[in-house]
Amino acid sequence: MIQLINQTVMHSYPGMVALVTVTHKGENNIMAAGWHSYISYDPPIYGVAIGRERHTYTLVKSAGKFAINFVPSEYSNLIQQAGVYSGSKVNKFDLANISFDHGSATNSPILRDAYIAYECEVIDRNGYGDHDWFVANIVQFYRDQDKFLDNGLPDFEKLAIPLYIGRSTYTVVDNENQFVTHTVKEN
Repeated sequence: MIQLINQTVMHSYPGMVALVTVTHKGENNIMAAGWHSYISYDPPIYGVAIGRERHTYTLVKSAGKFAINFVPSEYSNLIQQAGVYSGSKVNKFDLANISFDHGSATNSPILRDAYIAYECEVIDRNGYGDHDWFVANIVQFYRDQDKFLDNGLPDFEKLAIPLYIGRSTYTVVDNENQFVTHTVKEN
């Protein structure tokens, strides 16, 4: 039975972690972000929460652009490293041997091993508690077509998606999971 408690409870996991990449004044950086979301489909707008103390915060705020990358489950160690180390102290791309190309629209790093990536240009930034929410137009899309079915859903025979559970622990959505499709009749 659910009970009243007197403490903050953060429960938004398991969930997908986005890898936020940015280039500013020749410096490339990458950060893991658990709090991110599509905000609008038309026009395509995406948002990400970044803590003000993060090195990535300064770079994204200054550059006014970034990229969102999603990588398969075999790269969950990369996600964890990108979230633990600070780009102000180490080059995380060198540390984890991350391959990327600069995006065509924002020059932000697009990870070669990503199955989806978005280049984004910041249109708004607001502070909420200890994070700022960066809102951005998606100006360029990337997708590894081999990892998706004709209907647009992931091909779980070719793609396993990592979900962050918390406390440095991940699980995987793949072809061994049970999927349920619901059809609801409209009145």
